[in-house]
Amino acid sequence: MQYSERAGVGMTSQRTRDRMVGRLADQGITNIQLLDVMRNTPRHLFIEEALAHRAYEDAALPIGKNQTISQPYVVALMTQLLLVNGPIDSVLEVGTGCGYQTAILAQLVKRVCSIERILSLQESAEQRLRDLEFRNIEYAHGDGYQGWRARAPFDAIIITAAPRAIPEILIDQLSLGGKMVLPVGDEKDQHLQVLTKTEEGYEVEPLMPIRFVPLQPGVLA
Repeated sequence: MQYSERAGVGMTSQRTRDRMVGRLADQGITNIQLLDVMRNTPRHLFIEEALAHRAYEDAALPIGKNQTISQPYVVALMTQLLLVNGPIDSVLEVGTGCGYQTAILAQLVKRVCSIERILSLQESAEQRLRDLEFRNIEYAHGDGYQGWRARAPFDAIIITAAPRAIPEILIDQLSLGGKMVLPVGDEKDQHLQVLTKTEEGYEVEPLMPIRFVPLQPGVLA
């Protein structure tokens, strides 16, 4: 991939990215390494060219198949919550989507396992991330509700679509002390939650109202 494609021009330029990062800092994102990663990650390459001029707005944008790329603040917040206790070695991402959240994680975590139920999204995201020379990501086309038992346990799990209740099978795939960050609820009432796995079971901290597409079971070609 050419450097000019990564760098962008006009509404995808470095100056525009810097403004986005400034907004994130104003909104309470304090992890400096995370802010640097978001400054240097070309979000415009993860969406359709026709929407590239909106890439650094704080807005969710469509990526096809009735899915969206999350707004930058939500990506930053969920990532910061995963890293609140310091660096982690492994993370499971449920919902690869276009691969933007995956790219952010891959620059902050040693090993990323990302699963996507929609084959066309999984394949295009994998190709995009390989073109950007990420080498610490494993990809799977599968049912996110089932997680990735063969790669478990994980230090953290991030779910980028909303189940109606926290999937117990995913809690089983967390390491002791590990965190799961996810939206929970139906299409009308969702809240961002942080689950921490403990020796007694788990603790859940509800944070804020939020809006995600629903987490669906099964797979699609």
